[in-house]
Amino acid sequence: MRRKFCAHKISTLESRIENTKTSFDVCIIGAGPAGLSAALWCNELGLRAVLLERRREIGGQLLWIHNKIENHLGARAANGRELREQFAQQIEEAKFDLRVGINIQNICLDKKRLEIADGETIHARSVVIATGLSRKTLGVLGEAEFAGRGMMESATGDRASFAGRDVCVVGGGDSAVENALLLAEVCRSVALVHRGEALRARPQFVKRLNNSPLVRVYLRSKIERIIGDEEVEAVRIVNSEGCAATELKAHGVLVRIGYEPNTKMFRGELKLNAENYISVSNEGETNIRDVFAVGDVANPLAPTISGAVGAGATAAKVIASRLTATTRTQMILQ
Repeated sequence: MRRKFCAHKISTLESRIENTKTSFDVCIIGAGPAGLSAALWCNELGLRAVLLERRREIGGQLLWIHNKIENHLGARAANGRELREQFAQQIEEAKFDLRVGINIQNICLDKKRLEIADGETIHARSVVIATGLSRKTLGVLGEAEFAGRGMMESATGDRASFAGRDVCVVGGGDSAVENALLLAEVCRSVALVHRGEALRARPQFVKRLNNSPLVRVYLRSKIERIIGDEEVEAVRIVNSEGCAATELKAHGVLVRIGYEPNTKMFRGELKLNAENYISVSNEGETNIRDVFAVGDVANPLAPTISGAVGAGATAAKVIASRLTATTRTQMILQ
């Protein structure tokens, strides 16, 4: 989407085009905290940058944080969207191209070339990958079909809609158990389905769960199908011990089985770890020179907003220092 940008609409569906060039110092892929930070610092350091976002609004994973944010130094927010607005206001005056709703058809990182679905080809001297993570899905019948009709996004955001009803949470970590506890405060019953032998959540969460009469835990189990007509009505679960499939009444299903990095388009070019996160140096550089990866997509151990913002700034400063050094060398040679 390449409509003219209006400053007060930076966080909505608008793009802004500062110029019509297709050659940039830096091309940044992904407009979450890491990508926004990299773009802001590119502007600060005098680099011509373009920021590409596949969604129709900026923010990345911030859009899915419904709880209070109180651990990002220098800023507090009621939720991710509120913090996104703070970020948006800060970059309103920055001069870089911002393009949302962008579909990258082909990418050659070695040559720093990106082909966009509208036929445009973007060339850059450096590339910063900030594509973040996506929530893992179950991949079962009914999951996609009931999106918006019983498939929940979060306990905080959706629990009012499911108050007094039966719900099912899938997962065994902190997020799954915490969401199950939040739903148990308002729902009639909560089924927690986990494929493992034991819950992986922190002990204090598990203790609270065990003391809740409204939560029933199904271990060594997984959902086979989500059932319903106009909306979700039940889930069919199967047990790894070979028991017959069981149908549980559920009007809402919340999946919390972890995240996966958005790296499919880079496989074959970039070095990835066993979980498909991008491997980087201390400066954020990948195995291809002048190609950087920042934020959650390259940080499997400690994905945080603060870490993403810092990584984006680091990549921009490294790129700027290299381009400055290159320019000086060219001037000497001339």
